[in-house]
Amino acid sequence: MNEESGRAMRRALLWGFLVAVILAIVVTALMAPSWRGESADEMPPELGHVPGFLLVNRDGRQIDNAELTGSPWVADFIFTRCALSCPRMTERMLGLEKMVPGGVRRVSFSVDPEYDSPQVLQLYAESWGITDPEWLFLTGERETIRRLVTGGFKLGLDDEPPPGSASPDEPILHSTRFVLVDGAGIIRGYYDAFRPQELNRLARDYRAVAAAASG
Repeated sequence: MNEESGRAMRRALLWGFLVAVILAIVVTALMAPSWRGESADEMPPELGHVPGFLLVNRDGRQIDNAELTGSPWVADFIFTRCALSCPRMTERMLGLEKMVPGGVRRVSFSVDPEYDSPQVLQLYAESWGITDPEWLFLTGERETIRRLVTGGFKLGLDDEPPPGSASPDEPILHSTRFVLVDGAGIIRGYYDAFRPQELNRLARDYRAVAAAASG
């Protein structure tokens, strides 16, 4: 087996595993309302745990997961050279401010860390008029990001997709889901960034998790 065939096989195995994990997560998320009813006071289920990480924010500060302890946060996975899904995701992350009374803590992880330096991420945030210092834009080593996304958040990521499988406007294949994490680092939900009903569910779950943390 040559190197190219081996790489293709590893990629196929990785995506097969991730598809299975994502299907399990989707089934859990779809069933969650029937477990807890429609009350915003009930906690969403536990779906995993975010592993420890040490990354760099857009302001140059080193950020580890301990800094996010105590209050819930919403994660997304973007990159600044992306001209298709990422701008839409950032727009919807901005919109969460109006959906969650008291505000929402947000963390955007770059899946293109070799290009997205802290300075580039800061310019990206400024281009959107983002002034909230609590909204983190994190970057780091490529392999660290890959492990965090695929192994920690259990989401798909292919930063070297086969020729023809990605658009020139979006050369990295990545998830377009938002992830809700509680103050203990436990993943509480996955949400399609482009479906309004999913964003409503995210807002409801965020309020429930925040209320539990404060109470």
